[in-house]
Amino acid sequence: MARRADVVIGSAFGDEGKGLITDVLAARDPGDTLVVRFNGGAQAGHTVVTPEGKRHVFSHFGSGTLSGAATFLSRFFVCNPVLFQAERERLQALGVSPQVFIDPRAAVTTPFDMFVNTALEQRRGTSRHGSCGVGFGETVGRSEAGTFTLTVADLTRADGEKAVRAIRDQWLPQRLAELDLQMTAQERATMLSEALFSKFMNDVARMLESSTLAGQQVLRLAGHVVFEGAQGLLLDQKMGCFPYVTRSHTGLRNVGALIAAAGITSLNVHYVLRPYLTRHGAGPLPGELAQPPYAAIIDHTNVPNPWQGTLRFALQNIDLLRASIARDLRHAELPGHVEVSKRLAVTCLDQVGDGVRFRQDDAELSAGPEAFVLRCMQAVGAHLARACYAPERSRCAYLALPRKQRASARPHSPLTPGTQRSAYP
Repeated sequence: MARRADVVIGSAFGDEGKGLITDVLAARDPGDTLVVRFNGGAQAGHTVVTPEGKRHVFSHFGSGTLSGAATFLSRFFVCNPVLFQAERERLQALGVSPQVFIDPRAAVTTPFDMFVNTALEQRRGTSRHGSCGVGFGETVGRSEAGTFTLTVADLTRADGEKAVRAIRDQWLPQRLAELDLQMTAQERATMLSEALFSKFMNDVARMLESSTLAGQQVLRLAGHVVFEGAQGLLLDQKMGCFPYVTRSHTGLRNVGALIAAAGITSLNVHYVLRPYLTRHGAGPLPGELAQPPYAAIIDHTNVPNPWQGTLRFALQNIDLLRASIARDLRHAELPGHVEVSKRLAVTCLDQVGDGVRFRQDDAELSAGPEAFVLRCMQAVGAHLARACYAPERSRCAYLALPRKQRASARPHSPLTPGTQRSAYP
């Protein structure tokens, strides 16, 4: 039987509102929905506000959790037991007991990865790469090197502690020497302490106790699957501006690998954007503004911090949006039988007042909020969109591109032969 799934992808540098859109999709039938984290790790920050006023910023758990949807942390997700347990406790304080499945092949971050990550980023000073400081990049690098890999499955084995000690006692000094980084006496005492090791292993045990290990066959058990991406297309490790990228595929590529054996034949791909561009961290931001473009912009999630600095702004660029989505579709590597319905989701429309300023065809233009959304849809060739006028799902409405505008919609760039067919509702 043919199955359709939803995919939520950030169209830019992250922070587009993916948590909100995932919550919208999961809330339709939360008891039969599985939210799949298909890239990234604990550096995600996806905000959900329920109609009742509960608010949570998701890092490890799917953004459908407050609605009651289960989460699957796929093999492309990097687990951080320390941060997993801390977030789980925050959810429990909200009265939520999340149901989580974890692929045993998922890589695991240790406190030693986190230390190297933060020390290296601090040394870069004004040349920082925009790291969030949670050890994601170091974990990926260590895993790719092969000698000191650590997966969730490893932690279930009798010699799991031995693998963690090897990372601490062998990998850590090797990596510090490779980077020419020195530990202070206090840092050395902390990193090599049994107290830190014991706490980490306790967090590991609690993560394993509160989750179920499962491979991607779990996708077949859910009636509705929502793939929730992290970061955005312009931070993709292959499509972003190196070195200011994340070490993962932020678009459709990982989704293609996960659906191959899940019986999913159709995807609704929701590319998420704000009516303005943001970047939280180092790296280029085309057309960067000295100040936020609208006085009503409020962001309680992306607050100034030592790792990413202050949230930066630019006008939304429809040409960049179109190019990014087209490039993602070209490089998706989806199974040949999969049909894609390309959609948009525009958040934060309540912050722009009566008009949106944006760039298109090398000109600065303006339009009302709804007209702006329709213009984006026409540019990227999407016939459906969600327009969101508040940070919670009750203020998100569907927009359909009028049929007379569909004929003139710009098609995306040609796809690589055999990767997919496109179908629009």
